Amino acid sequence: MITARQILPSLYQLRRTGHVGSISVCARHSGRLRELAGSDALRAAFPGESFEAFPPLETNPAETYEDAYRRAVDALPPRSLVVVATPETTHFEIARYALLHEQHVLAVKPFVMTYRELAEIRGLAEARGLWVGIEYHKRFDRRALEARGHCRAGKFGAFRLGEAKLIEPYSYRHSNFQNWFTRENTDPFTYVGCHYVDLTCFITGNAPAEVSVRGVEGEFPNGQAAYLWTAARVSFDNGAILSVINGLGYPDAGAGSNDQGMTLFFEGRGGGAMIHHADQYRGVQHCYLPEATPPGGKSFHFVNPDFFRLVPWEGEGLKPVGYGYDSIEANVLTVRRVNDAAPGDRSAIIDRIERDGFIATPANTVGNTLVTEAGRLSLLNGGRNVRIRYEPEPGVELV
Repeated sequence: MITARQILPSLYQLRRTGHVGSISVCARHSGRLRELAGSDALRAAFPGESFEAFPPLETNPAETYEDAYRRAVDALPPRSLVVVATPETTHFEIARYALLHEQHVLAVKPFVMTYRELAEIRGLAEARGLWVGIEYHKRFDRRALEARGHCRAGKFGAFRLGEAKLIEPYSYRHSNFQNWFTRENTDPFTYVGCHYVDLTCFITGNAPAEVSVRGVEGEFPNGQAAYLWTAARVSFDNGAILSVINGLGYPDAGAGSNDQGMTLFFEGRGGGAMIHHADQYRGVQHCYLPEATPPGGKSFHFVNPDFFRLVPWEGEGLKPVGYGYDSIEANVLTVRRVNDAAPGDRSAIIDRIERDGFIATPANTVGNTLVTEAGRLSLLNGGRNVRIRYEPEPGVELV
C-alpha cells in the first residue's frame, strides 16, 4: 500500500530528475508485483516508467519466495539504497542483510522493535559508512517544521501536556493487514502512534521516560486475533504527559481518509501556550460528480493535499508533491551526498546530518525505539507502566 501510494511514485520522480537509476521491487508473491506493475494510476502518472520484479512477473502467483529480498539485494551494486516497506517485525532482518551487503537503507516506521536491534543496525552502518534513514515523513510537514523552530526558540515555553490520535480506516481490517497485524506481532500504537511520539520529540526536544499502553482486542475477518484499538500514555523527562489513541476503525463512510491530529500545551512565565494540528483536514473539501466516484467510494472528501499528491506539472504525466515526497527525496539525496564524498569523510557527513535531527535515523530515534519496546511490554502486561532508561545502557523495565 505505502509502496504504491508514496514510495514508488517518489522514486519514479527521482529517476526522472536524474537522482535514481534502476529500480527493483520484491515481494514474496508475484501477484502483488503484478498489481503494482499494472496500476493504471501509476502508468498514467509515470508513462514509460517501470521496475524489475523479484520474483519475475510471469512467476506463478501461488508460489512463495521467502528469499526474494535476498535475491534483490544480492543483485545490487555496492552502496545502492534498499527501501524496506514491510511489516515492522521484518525490518531488522532485512536491514541487517542489506548493511552486511554494503547497501544503504531507508525503512518505513517504526524501524525496529527493540533497542538491541537498533544498536546492532547502528553499529553495522557506522562501521561501513552507510546511511540508515527512517521514514518519519511528518518531520517534513511544514507545520511541524515551523512548530519545531518556534518551540526551540522558546516561544511556547515548557511542554506540559498533550493528546494525539491517529485512527486508520475500518477497511484496513479487510486488507492484507489481517495476515500480519496480529496480536503477537504489533498493535495500533506501535504501527501509527509512533508518528506522534516522534513528532512530539521532534518539536519539543523532550525525551520519553515512561510508557503505559492498554489495548482493545478483536478479530480480523479471517479470524486472526489482534489489538484493533490502543490507548497509550507517554511521560517525558520533564514530567510532561502525552496521551495517544490509535485504532483501525475510522468509518469507511467518513469524509476523511482517517482521523488524526495533535494538541500540545505549554507554560512559561506569564501564561500558557499551545500547538494544535488537525492533520486529517487541511481546509480542503472536494465533492465529485456521481459518475466520477469509484464503486463503493465516497463522493465527498476532506482532502489533505500536503502529505502526498500527484499533480499536473510542466513535464509528462504527473509529479508527486508534499512532505511524503520530500521525506523520500531527502533520504535519496543524502545517500548520493554520502556516496559522492571521499571514503574518509562519509562518517563525519552522516554524523552531522544525524545531529541536525531533521531526517530520522537510528542515532536520533533511540527514544522512539525504546517507546516501541516499552509499549509492547506494557500492552502484553495489562497496561503496566514501563520505565525507560538511557544510562548506563538504554533499555526498558516494568515498574
